[in-house]
Amino acid sequence: MSIDYADLATRIRSLTHGETDEVSLMATLACEIHHADARFNWTGFYRVTAPELLKIGPYQGGHGCLVIPFSRGVCGAAARTGEIQLVPDVDAFPGHIACASSTRSELVIPVFGANRRLIGVLDLDSDLPDAFTAEDASRLTEILDDTFGAI
Repeated sequence: MSIDYADLATRIRSLTHGETDEVSLMATLACEIHHADARFNWTGFYRVTAPELLKIGPYQGGHGCLVIPFSRGVCGAAARTGEIQLVPDVDAFPGHIACASSTRSELVIPVFGANRRLIGVLDLDSDLPDAFTAEDASRLTEILDDTFGAI
C-alpha cells in the first residue's frame, strides 16, 4: 500500500482546522496516520511532560511504553537530538526499548510547536524490517509542522 500524502495532509488539515489543543490534534493525527498504511503497526505520540521526559500520548495499536526518558531508546534519541530517527532494524539500535517484541523497524519524528518548542515525538513502529522511507519521514514532518507549527 502506498500512501497518498497529499490526500492525507488535506484530510488532516480539514479535520484539525481551528483546533489548538495538542492532545486533540495528536489523537486525530495518530488515527489518520495509523489507518493510512498497513505498514504502521503502532502509531502514536510521546509528549514532553517534564524536562528530559516523554510520556505516552494518543496512539493506535497495542500498548506502548508509558514513560521514556530522553536518554533511552529511539524516541528518546529523537527528543534529545531534535532529529528524525529512521531505524531499519531496531535490534541494531543501541539502547532500543522493546515496548512490543514484534517491532522490527521504527520511524520517530520530533514534533515542534511555535518557536521550535519540542512538544513530543511521533513514533511509528512496524513489524516489517526496513519499513519506512526518507519520503515517509519528510512528508510526515510536513504534516506535523503544518498541524503543530503555530501552537
